Amino acid sequence: MFYFGADYYPEHWPQARWAEDARLMAEAGINVVRMAEFAWSLLEPENGRFDFTWLDKAINTLSGHGIQVVLGTPTATAPPWLMSQQEELFLVDKSGVRRTFGLRRAYCPNNPLYHEHTRRIVIALAQHYQGETAVIGWQIDNEFGDRCYCSICQQAFQTWLQKKYGTLAELNQKWGTIFWSHVYTEWSQIPVPLDTIASHNPGLNLDYYRFMSDSYRAYQKSQIDILRQYMPHHFMTHNLMGFKYPFLNNYDMTEDLDLVSWDNYVRMQWLEETNVSPTMPALAHDTMRSLKKKNFWVMEQQSGSGGWEIVSPHLKPGELRLWTYQAIAHGADGMVYFRWRTALHGTEQYWHGILDHHGIPGRRYAEVKQIGQELQEIGDLIAGSPVHAEIAIMQSYDTRFAFQVQPNNRRFQYESHIQAVYNGFYDLNIPVDIVSEKDGLQGYKAVIVPAMYVLTEETAANLEAFAAAGGVVVFTPRTGVKDADNAVVNMKLPGLVAKMSGVEVEEYVSLPADQENTIQFGLPDLEEEFPASVWADVLETKGAKVAGWYADDFYANKPAATLNKFGDGTVIYLGTMGDSLFYGAMARWIAALAVVEPLLATPAGVEVAARTTPRGKLLFIMNHTECTQEVVLNGRYCDMLNGETAVSGTITLPFKAVVILLTDKA
Repeated sequence: MFYFGADYYPEHWPQARWAEDARLMAEAGINVVRMAEFAWSLLEPENGRFDFTWLDKAINTLSGHGIQVVLGTPTATAPPWLMSQQEELFLVDKSGVRRTFGLRRAYCPNNPLYHEHTRRIVIALAQHYQGETAVIGWQIDNEFGDRCYCSICQQAFQTWLQKKYGTLAELNQKWGTIFWSHVYTEWSQIPVPLDTIASHNPGLNLDYYRFMSDSYRAYQKSQIDILRQYMPHHFMTHNLMGFKYPFLNNYDMTEDLDLVSWDNYVRMQWLEETNVSPTMPALAHDTMRSLKKKNFWVMEQQSGSGGWEIVSPHLKPGELRLWTYQAIAHGADGMVYFRWRTALHGTEQYWHGILDHHGIPGRRYAEVKQIGQELQEIGDLIAGSPVHAEIAIMQSYDTRFAFQVQPNNRRFQYESHIQAVYNGFYDLNIPVDIVSEKDGLQGYKAVIVPAMYVLTEETAANLEAFAAAGGVVVFTPRTGVKDADNAVVNMKLPGLVAKMSGVEVEEYVSLPADQENTIQFGLPDLEEEFPASVWADVLETKGAKVAGWYADDFYANKPAATLNKFGDGTVIYLGTMGDSLFYGAMARWIAALAVVEPLLATPAGVEVAARTTPRGKLLFIMNHTECTQEVVLNGRYCDMLNGETAVSGTITLPFKAVVILLTDKA
């Protein structure tokens, strides 16, 4: 079934209101809610005294209207009676300042006392709800991620390093601690990388970021293990924060989960832009789907203006429906809106939900109800249907962490670079998976490897095998610079993939904003020039064909892009970065080489994504623009939101409209 729901906080409202909430939810087609992830103070009002009576009543009220429940473990918001026990419970930030009570997720993820109380509350919840049929799954904590730099974490880090390296001699050699006379003679001497000094050893920094990600994974798994002991058939998830959030290795974090879910906020108080590009949530959805190669849930979908102190721009009519179907088109099998009703108290008073503060249904409720009615008709067809991609973009969290230590250029940001590469394929309506450097590459025709700064022999061998077997591999600048210990490789770049690329980097240039260049392509199917910015790898061919060259400066006429045959495949090396037109042209070039066809040609701002159902391909055509658009179809289809009427030729999409079409096999 397709899960359609809301994040519900019954504890914020009088119990006399709960039945009305359940009635309105059921009327809107809602069949699932998430609850209790911020309710520790009510669930355990005093140390060791548990009270689940209010939650029992809420579950019974909801289940009476056919609504199932995902319970959240409440460990993101510990009660004051716990946090007042010792100051070491609070996280220390990178500047060395310890947090105080008042926000959420303020705990140290390695604190033994916090772990002890976590086990107690999770065991109590598991024992109490193991027989509750309305509960179908669990969300562990809420939006993991802030790094802690306290003395407890320092000791845990030192232990983590001992397990990894075995001896200090090995650690000193891998990190190159002879530089600046940092050779360690005791494990206890190793610091955490606080911002109190300008720059730490790159190897130490990378390992600390890995360690913190591992710490959250271990904390998450400690809760999963308890819940699975009592409820082995319930699913376990955690609400991740999408593609952009950089502090956790989400490939590792999701290994222990049954289901990936994430929180999709398209327009928030922290963003100055009114209109955020639809490519950003699209990339996040594709990343979430790719983490376990499975469909996912959106556990928090923005349903109104967000805001703590500042209220973000409003949602226009149709946008909530548009965002919902964009998520579904990219693989969502569950859609849960944040939140059911806007809070009267607390920090998030202006984080608007489906209902406003007064609780009276309005425009947003009507839009949710429309979606619910549509999903009651087509949800069973959608649920479980896969998204099929022939192109993959490879990202690496080791590379992410290493670029956090050394960005290389003030204008370079790894996540933005991947977004730019992704946008080229998005604009063509070509589906993309976002794979890790450890993933198998079978089934893809092309793999783009943006700035794989930290490159291992295993990853290089994986890419070589893929190219040799007939695949297209594309590298961009800053590939192969570092080894797994964040040390610069002792070879010409692009290091381990130089042979398959048929090219070496003669020298590289970090480009300031006032010294950009131009890249001129000279291929039969690509004779264009584009601005070259941020970085320039000046290339020397070692068997590769020159595809493009620089136009200006001391390296004018030197190779800037190359094309190399490797086995039965092709390897492209792009030595510079560019604008949206550049990445659009690159996507067209790569797709042609890999023989990958777009789903459908559309005007700019009209997105097409697809899922494969037993009845055929399901196309989602979405108008993200502010005006009416026309799309020419490439065959006959059934309009699934209009009684399965047959459509062909040209269709018209009004402002923010969504059309869902199924291949007509008649």
